[in-house]
Amino acid sequence: MIEMSVIKAHCRLEPDFVEDDTILEAYNRASWRYVEKWTRRKLYSLNTDPGFDTDEDRLLLDDDIRVAMLLLIGHWYENREGVTVGVTATTVPLAVDALLQPYRIYGV
Repeated sequence: MIEMSVIKAHCRLEPDFVEDDTILEAYNRASWRYVEKWTRRKLYSLNTDPGFDTDEDRLLLDDDIRVAMLLLIGHWYENREGVTVGVTATTVPLAVDALLQPYRIYGV
């Protein structure tokens, strides 16, 4: 997972602002699952995590993955509802796909 201090800095929140910590933690977990489902690979924080050595399709949390997760978290934090009246519709940032694309496993 990404440290809360990094998430808050990305979302331009003060470190002592704790009112939204619960939702930010939920977005952190959701972004982790998003990466795993989109890439079809299990994500590991460290190369010493249990199962890392035996998982042929392992994915290590590197800078690309971390940035993709931060983009998702920031997007979800700013756009909390599926539809907002009077505002231009937004989708998941294109940069997320670009960052995750090299790590995706495709089926045959």
